[in-house]
Amino acid sequence: MSEDGDGNVAGGGVDADGTLDADLRVGSCQRCPALVESRSRIVEGVGPTDADLLLVGEGPGANEDERGEPFVGRSGDVLDEALRDAGLARADVRITNCVRCRPPENRDPTTEELANCRGHLEAEIGGLDPELIVTLGKVPSEHLLDRSVGITSESGDVVDARIGGTSRRVLLSVHPAATLYDRSQREGFFETIARAGALCGIVSDDDGGSGGQSRLGEF
Repeated sequence: MSEDGDGNVAGGGVDADGTLDADLRVGSCQRCPALVESRSRIVEGVGPTDADLLLVGEGPGANEDERGEPFVGRSGDVLDEALRDAGLARADVRITNCVRCRPPENRDPTTEELANCRGHLEAEIGGLDPELIVTLGKVPSEHLLDRSVGITSESGDVVDARIGGTSRRVLLSVHPAATLYDRSQREGFFETIARAGALCGIVSDDDGGSGGQSRLGEF
């Protein structure tokens, strides 16, 4: 895989030992001036490069920008707890974001910023070739499905999406932060993460994998 001067990913792959090519990492992308100004660092995806389960969020927040890892801080604590409850650990899954630089004041990434980073995400997905992608929130769900998503009503649904020219299974989920603002979201979020493990064959599906949600459409 190669990358041009603007940080455009041209391709990617997996080495014989199961690790992604080192240059699959975004490196020094300068395509989004506002994000370049806002970020402290580029926050790369983390986790095994042969993971069957890929979790995709929106973008780094303040904690992620400081520590250089997706989903840390309070949202990360919720996600880690849900993984443990499902019989999984953070080390069992790969976690990444639609954009890899923190937007100013934690705003949503713009359509242009999402498009600029799309090649990086598609290259990571292509190199990983996961059994299942879980979109954590409204923004990554709409971005990868290329349609409007009612995330609270569709959370727990599995759909097929064409990503980078390949058909992928995508499980929709609310963002873990939704459970912090509305405790009624917690059970459904935990069920969705448990269903993700079951769909990948990582853990058994003891409860049927139901993942209904109720409110917080902004997540």
